Parts: sequence; structure tokens; C-alpha cells
Amino acid sequence: MANAARNPGDEAPQRGLRADAQRNRDKLLAAAEAVFSERGADASLEDVARRAQVGIGTLYRHFPTRDALLAAACDECLLALTEKSRSLGESAAPAEALRVFFEELVRNAGRYRGLAASFGVVLQSCSPGCQAATEEGQRLLARAQRAGEIRRDVEFEDVVCMVTAISLAAAQSPDAASRIPRLVTLFIDGLRARAEGGAPAVVSERGAARGPR
Repeated sequence: MANAARNPGDEAPQRGLRADAQRNRDKLLAAAEAVFSERGADASLEDVARRAQVGIGTLYRHFPTRDALLAAACDECLLALTEKSRSLGESAAPAEALRVFFEELVRNAGRYRGLAASFGVVLQSCSPGCQAATEEGQRLLARAQRAGEIRRDVEFEDVVCMVTAISLAAAQSPDAASRIPRLVTLFIDGLRARAEGGAPAVVSERGAARGPR
């Protein structure tokens, strides 16, 4: 996803804004959080501008598209998720670290009702949180593949597709909180490298994949 083409209108990191422009941006993000939480990711952008007490033109100057606004609204959580994942270092087995990160990414995709449907596009944004989460996901996937725990033909785009699918499926269930870990685990199990003969590889204490005894 990090190499996907970006439109000129995608949001770039904000640098050097005037004080009044920064205040307007902050108000828009606070309003977006409130409106999207109440009404979902497809809520009216006019309502967001109205809640922030600015004109719709001001909203579009800061966030040219709905996806740019959604990306910025998710930034703080995605940055926190990335930092938490990085802080684990090498303490978790590669496939387990990927599973934990993937599960949290699914939860972020369900942050607002309807966000999951466009989460893959949102992750392609230039926003700091989306870039950081994408790079961390790619790092964890590559680490698990180097350790022989995850199939080498898996791409990060495949993971993002399943983030969307699992988040959408969980949203239809009254017990989404309990279904997400189960669905993520089933998906990760499907990605595991397989030993000769088709049996899933067993991960040793050192993290190297080996066939069943």
C-alpha cells in the first residue's frame, strides 16, 4: 500500500500553519470525531463544518476529500497503535506480533460505522498515522515471512483486504468484540507457512518454522 499512487488532493502533513488556520483545523478534527462517532463515516461534511463553526470551504481547504478527513481523524489512534507495536521489539514471536497488530487494525477499521468499507483507501493517505501503520504492518509481515512463519506469497494488500472484511463482518454481529479475535486468528492460521505434505508448520521456541514431528 505504501507504493500506491496518491491523488494530488490527498492530505499532506500540516506544517507551518498560521495560528488561526491551525485552530480551524483542530476544530474540524474535533467536530469530525463527534459527527462520525454519532452518524458514521458517511455523515454529511456540511454537518462537520457546521459543528466546527466554520464554512464548508474552510473544511475543504484543510481536507480536500472525505478520505483525507477520515485519515486525519484516525491519525492519533493509528500512531498510538504503531508506537505500541514498535515498543514490543523482538519480544513477541513474529506471527503473534502480526496477529496482535492485525487485530488492533481491525478495531481501528471499525472506529466509525461504515469506515471499514473505505479503510483500505484511507490507509493510502499521506497522513502520518496512515503511513506509520502501513509501514509497521509491512515490517511485521516481512519479519514473519523471514522467520518462515507466514507464507511468502502474502502481500500487505491481502492483509488490508481482510481487515476490511473482518471489520465489516464483525459490525453485523452483536458480539463483535468477541468475534474479532477469533476471526483474526482464523485468518492468521490460514496465512501460516505449511510444511511438506500440507500440514501447518510448527513454530519452535526460537521462532523458526519446522514441519510436524
